[in-house]
Amino acid sequence: MSELTRRPAAAWMSEHVAAHVSLAQELEEVLPSAETVGDLLCRAYAATGVLYTFGNGGSAADAQHLSGEMIGRYRRERRPLPAVTLTADATVTSCIANDYAYADVFARQVAALARPGDVVVGFTTSGRSANVVEGLRAARTAGATTVLFAGHDGGPARAHADHTVLVPSRETPRIQEMHTLLLHVVSEMVDAWAARENP
Repeated sequence: MSELTRRPAAAWMSEHVAAHVSLAQELEEVLPSAETVGDLLCRAYAATGVLYTFGNGGSAADAQHLSGEMIGRYRRERRPLPAVTLTADATVTSCIANDYAYADVFARQVAALARPGDVVVGFTTSGRSANVVEGLRAARTAGATTVLFAGHDGGPARAHADHTVLVPSRETPRIQEMHTLLLHVVSEMVDAWAARENP
């Protein structure tokens, strides 16, 4: 019998909520980084730039979430903003993984698509995902501005990021929960800017 089945559900569920709340209270120190990214996206969009996002697993979901907020809307009626999530095309990602390597699935797409003036955002809780590291490296080579959403110290991916949004935790679930909150903060900024630009 597992520890979870021996303990009342309310106990371990409450521990998850308490850990979430505790970490969320530490995000004040991360908000300036999120504000920088929001401002960066506004400036890129003002200059007809494109946002490219990627990640693995739950981080892929975060990448798609951010793109969705840009193309759709966050809370205001405004024009759609160009954003592409590089995990969304299974044919392309599986082709690259098969013909080259899984570590190349984002880098090859970035090399094909990203240009100076674009913003490339990688999500990885550990900062060690090889394909995210290589994707950010390729983005820098292409002249795009790079952003890393990660946890703790950002791992090896940090070396290829012009801007970082780092959650002060090593726990994957908590980092992903805070990434959602932070991408909403960024979305709020860009949404407000786009609504004012084109009411």
